[in-house]
Amino acid sequence: MTEKIGNVVLDLTYYPGEDRYSDGAIEDEMLEIIQNHPVEEYPEIIEKKKSWPIFYHLSPFRTNIIDWLPIKKTDKVLEIGSGCGAITGALARKAAHVTCIELSKKRSLMNAYRHKDMSNITIMVGNFQDIEPQLPYDYDYVLLVGVFEYGQSYIGGNTPYEDFMRICNQHRGKDGRMIIAIENKFGLKYWAGCREDHNAQFFSGIEGYPKGGSARTFTKKGLEKLMQRVGIDEYAFYYPYPDYKFMSTIYSDQYLPKKGELSTNLRNFDRDRMLLFDEKRVFDQVIDEEEFPLFSNSYLLVVGKAPECVYCKFSNDRAKPWAIRTSMMKNTFGDLHVEKAPDTMAAVPHLKNTRKAYDLLSARYKGTKIVINQCKTMTSALYFPFCKGKTLEELLDECLENGDVQGFRALVDEYMQWLTYGEGDSVSNLDFVFPNILVDENKWQVIDYEWTFEKLIPAKEIAFRAFYNYMLGGGNREKCREMLLGDILQLTESEVEEYIQNEKDFQKYITGQRAAVGDMREYIGNKVYDIATLESIFEDNAIRQISQAFFDCGEGFSEENSVLIKDSFVEKDTIVTKVALPEGIKSFRFDPWSYDAIVRIEELLVDGTPYTKEQIGVNGRWLDDTYIVFATQDPNIVIACEGAREVSLRLKIYGLPKDLMALLVPAEESKKKKKLF
Repeated sequence: MTEKIGNVVLDLTYYPGEDRYSDGAIEDEMLEIIQNHPVEEYPEIIEKKKSWPIFYHLSPFRTNIIDWLPIKKTDKVLEIGSGCGAITGALARKAAHVTCIELSKKRSLMNAYRHKDMSNITIMVGNFQDIEPQLPYDYDYVLLVGVFEYGQSYIGGNTPYEDFMRICNQHRGKDGRMIIAIENKFGLKYWAGCREDHNAQFFSGIEGYPKGGSARTFTKKGLEKLMQRVGIDEYAFYYPYPDYKFMSTIYSDQYLPKKGELSTNLRNFDRDRMLLFDEKRVFDQVIDEEEFPLFSNSYLLVVGKAPECVYCKFSNDRAKPWAIRTSMMKNTFGDLHVEKAPDTMAAVPHLKNTRKAYDLLSARYKGTKIVINQCKTMTSALYFPFCKGKTLEELLDECLENGDVQGFRALVDEYMQWLTYGEGDSVSNLDFVFPNILVDENKWQVIDYEWTFEKLIPAKEIAFRAFYNYMLGGGNREKCREMLLGDILQLTESEVEEYIQNEKDFQKYITGQRAAVGDMREYIGNKVYDIATLESIFEDNAIRQISQAFFDCGEGFSEENSVLIKDSFVEKDTIVTKVALPEGIKSFRFDPWSYDAIVRIEELLVDGTPYTKEQIGVNGRWLDDTYIVFATQDPNIVIACEGAREVSLRLKIYGLPKDLMALLVPAEESKKKKKLF
């Protein structure tokens, strides 16, 4: 049984008749958006809705994870777990035909409607185990993007992940590839305080999923052991950064990240997170110790022949005229070169301007140690030789780490010298920033110069851009602020603010006033709780959850005749304590906490004898014989207990919002509340 939505074939032969999982009403909202709005409107809708599911399922940047793969127009692709079609369209634009497998009909409808103009997509709706035996065994690509971790649900049995990998792998042809994109359970973001993606628990994967659940992720060695048991021996690992969902850069074992590169780490789009340490600084240490593959947040595993691309950086969260990607390619002889390609045809003129910039800058710096990396045109792309050396950014970081202030200043002074060299030629490279300069012996090689303009931009403005973006990298770099902005550029604070705004305006110009991927965290509104915030919360809770006992031995209650009881909270909402009373006691006061709340006196004993409502004084309002509303941050319970030896209490606390508290305790009554003593 098949249906057609536009040109897309919906095969319902194996559909069980109902969807067995759903994200609820949000899926209806997404289906309405897809049916009634063109793809071009999605970015505006995403910004307006400020919803993680809508951003996740409809964002065009999801396709980065597969756009760098060398899929050809003659290739057949099998996409297992196609969901709402986040990457299906990109696959269909590259390949001859795409076969999707998806259990949910509603999600398949979303996929079909958003790609209804494409005639090379078939969506098979139903359980993978029912559909799989009918599939051919000659696919050029078998894709599992965010799917392999659910192998236990797909397959079941005692060895679900081995079986899932074996079954999927058998459907790739002789020279085909299987692609698995999955989180790394040891990803650095999880150590730093991100919740596990699938169960929203802190440290769940790191601890080995002690609470169970339907998903499992793996380390690199864990995936290698699976492949060994399955009999796969040809594969390559790639490392999407920040992760595979919204990848901006992909690394490989042939080209790993360098220190200073991994500074885009706050990507908590889906929920609040903690920030237990500076991930950029820890990544730098991980890279220095050559352990990056162990701590990469995600993996992209290519089973089969490795692609020639060993590195790819996407700059496609810009407006279309500036959207490009930069790839590093390694041929069969092991030689490297760099390619810049337009993400859309609208960016072709931008690359032509970059080619022109090469000639202009080469003429400006002719005969100096500044070497502009050679640029050649290849169809609509640009070709650059691979340059060796350390970036100026790396060298400056090394000076900071070694406390070499003189060396740091010497490098910056030389940078300023070359920035101002030939300034009157009316050609300005706004991209003359530290990561774009490779220092190799006596050469300074400028490897990126796409933002070059045939006009005079004051060196001070370009230098500020270089200094400002360098300091944004965190770590020790902020210590250079006074030297860079004050001593060298001699900027006032108001000028600094003006220059920062200029940089923000330039970024808006590049993005076409749309929110970049990194901005979506602020739009969605999920928070980051860093160590300072957590310490404040802990301190506040510690203060709020310390009880205090006061003893009146004939002189009234006072701080001098009181004790703090720090272990009275056996749970966050329950107080259980016994208080020994001094000789000569007249009255006893107990301050259980320091916030508005309702309390139920489950037990109040004096020398083992229960006290009732009539024997208990409070600065709150009794609701019945056991419940009291305290509309005060200094609640107290007072009893007369002359000559007693011990008081035992068990209290249950119910925190309430202030508006509900106001209903229980009218404002005029609350204003009359005073301490009893």
